[in-house]
Amino acid sequence: MELLTFLLLGAVTGVLAGLLGVGGGIVLVPVLVFIYAGLPWGAAHGAQIAHLALGTSLASIVFTSISSVRAHHRRGAVDWAAVRRLAPGLLIGTLAGSFVAGQLSTPALKAVFVAFSFYVGGQMLLNARPKASRELPGPAGMHVAGGAIGAFSSLVGIGGGSVAVPFMSWCSVPIHRAIATSAALGFPIAVAGTVGFVINGLGSGQVLPPWSLGYVYLPALLAIAVGSVFTAPLGARLAHALPVGRLKQVFAVLLLGLGGRMLWSLA
Repeated sequence: MELLTFLLLGAVTGVLAGLLGVGGGIVLVPVLVFIYAGLPWGAAHGAQIAHLALGTSLASIVFTSISSVRAHHRRGAVDWAAVRRLAPGLLIGTLAGSFVAGQLSTPALKAVFVAFSFYVGGQMLLNARPKASRELPGPAGMHVAGGAIGAFSSLVGIGGGSVAVPFMSWCSVPIHRAIATSAALGFPIAVAGTVGFVINGLGSGQVLPPWSLGYVYLPALLAIAVGSVFTAPLGARLAHALPVGRLKQVFAVLLLGLGGRMLWSLA
């Protein structure tokens, strides 16, 4: 039953990653926190649950992003020049952010994610987009932007789409191209974040749950990866065929509900 739950979770997040360009992590993190708390080892490792959710989420995005970006690339929608210019900053920022996350407590990480989920959910619900008022910056600006996107992404366990898509829209990148490029950015974020959370977990000196590699819970990673790899291409196809704006508003309600549930757990 545990593996089936993770498999279904992976299937859902794979569709979301391809369809909305937000990365499955924005759903994975709160749901994994709830699932982990109910597992046999949950009570004994409550102080590590948020770290394990973040690490597992980022590790799963390694697989989701590969599958999703292949589908977007076949449609010629990925701006690979932008990916190359953002990647160095993404790698550095994500690694730095994962080490910061490793020093924060579970309640602090939950609070960061709650604030983030309310912010993103509110933006989606209101269909608020930054006004396209400039072009993509030069090399230095792209490094700084990549660093900021990577650092924040690792703190909340996402592939960066919720930050990268608004940034690229602000820089006059068409929305479908921004979503596709965001899917490609998820790979370096996920790889760097996974490395950071594995190293942090192994070096924490804490006893971790069985079948964990640092702050990555391997059974969940395996099942989520299998589910998401098969469904991410479907999400990418739907992104070019469905009214994404309306779907984002529906998703926003779900996101606000998840954020509210996590906020309740902090009380």
